[in-house]
Amino acid sequence: MSQHIAKPRTTAVILAGGTGQRVGLSIPKQLLKIAGKAVIEHTLTTFEQADSIDDIIVLMAPGYVSDVEKIVAKAGFKKVKKIIEGGSTRNETTERAIEALGEGLADGEDLNVLFHDAVRPLLSQRVIDDCVAALERYQAVDVAIPSADTIIVTRTHGEDGEFITEIPDRSRLRRGQTPQAFKLSTIRRAYEVADGDPNFQATDDCSVVLKYLPDVPIHVVAGDEYNMKVTQPVDVFIADKLFQLASMVAPEQVDEAAYRELLTGKTMVIFGGSYGIGKDIAELAESYGSKVYALGRSTTGTHVENPEEVDDALSKAYAETGRIDYVVNTAGVLRIGKLAETDNATIEEALKVNYLAPVQIARSSYKYLAETKGQLLLYTSSSYTRGRAEYSLYSSTKAAMVNLTQALSDEWAGDGIRVNCINPERTATPMRTKAFGQEPAGSLLSSEAVARTSLDVLLSELTGHVIDVRQQDPTAGAAQASGFEAALASVLDRQDGV
Repeated sequence: MSQHIAKPRTTAVILAGGTGQRVGLSIPKQLLKIAGKAVIEHTLTTFEQADSIDDIIVLMAPGYVSDVEKIVAKAGFKKVKKIIEGGSTRNETTERAIEALGEGLADGEDLNVLFHDAVRPLLSQRVIDDCVAALERYQAVDVAIPSADTIIVTRTHGEDGEFITEIPDRSRLRRGQTPQAFKLSTIRRAYEVADGDPNFQATDDCSVVLKYLPDVPIHVVAGDEYNMKVTQPVDVFIADKLFQLASMVAPEQVDEAAYRELLTGKTMVIFGGSYGIGKDIAELAESYGSKVYALGRSTTGTHVENPEEVDDALSKAYAETGRIDYVVNTAGVLRIGKLAETDNATIEEALKVNYLAPVQIARSSYKYLAETKGQLLLYTSSSYTRGRAEYSLYSSTKAAMVNLTQALSDEWAGDGIRVNCINPERTATPMRTKAFGQEPAGSLLSSEAVARTSLDVLLSELTGHVIDVRQQDPTAGAAQASGFEAALASVLDRQDGV
């Protein structure tokens, strides 16, 4: 009878020793906020959610361990087992990690170890899984992508500057990323040998294995172009935009009973609830036992552009039910035309309904949502990523909803209020029909599908996210888990969206 050999545990080591000087910050760049969260929190979330990762340790810049401890506690990360200070160099930090990893191991016991830069927050689950799978055959694994640029080798000639001495074959060149993955015994042995070299220095761990354990092959796993390292000021901007564009997943409930359990006794206020998406959300929520106030100009006479009417609607809902758990705003107007030819009344209407109204709704909702630790749900348009001719008012106000969402999710995080934004593909709503007339059957997303995803978002722990709802979703209403690849690809798709 063959003996079953248990798989070794896999630990992710998050290397967070950078100081942020190249980004021009007074704090470590891994604590910089992108898309409403510290960079390191995004990174830790990725490993926390990875099925192939058993536990995590963090090597943090000296003096900032407590900052990471607070992030971990607030986010409720279960896999983070240790947070310790890193060293003054990358090599020293890795050696501290190796020492920490060895504590408590039985004789002969080995581990899989993934070393990852904390400032690479856009890492995909696919890369993590590929690295862990590769460790079943290899002792050392690197992650790399082909170089799109021609690489030159130069030499400096005094005051004359640099001159090219070699242009390597680009087809063989790769740009290294992280994670770098090893058997613990292998990386430990490499550093033990390296410690005997008085001139030892390295900027990554695979180079240590390559130099000091030359007989150990280093397998290369394909990385991702968007697995970028936040190093320069422009990287902060790019990373933030990638998070802004990425589709997030709204987790569905397991069955109808789960929806009913979560929504029974809860109060939902929907502005723009007369028809379309808002009406469909109201009907869904009511069917699961929620008390819903569906407000609209044509049904309840509620004008969202009037702050007093917004205040009155919320105070009435609170007075009657004693709570407000969810506030949803689907109200909006679509005005198409050249800005130079648009009259003042149309401009004022668009700004009041599409921008000032959501701002007022958010401000008025704050005290109620802080009490219940509830959620504010806003809506943008698929044209928010790029303004289009004759849609200047609509596109710009919808882009503002994304920024408002991210700002408020950060501002209200301490109060436990979640703020998210739905970005539906072109949807069959009365507003769209009024603007474009009847369109080919099957060319538009149904408002019911958007409503279902909206409900899933309201019941989730997501905050600060833009959730795409696309017609090609495999299940009705589910936001597709397309990740950052889809974020990049869908920018082109959105140019025709409204």
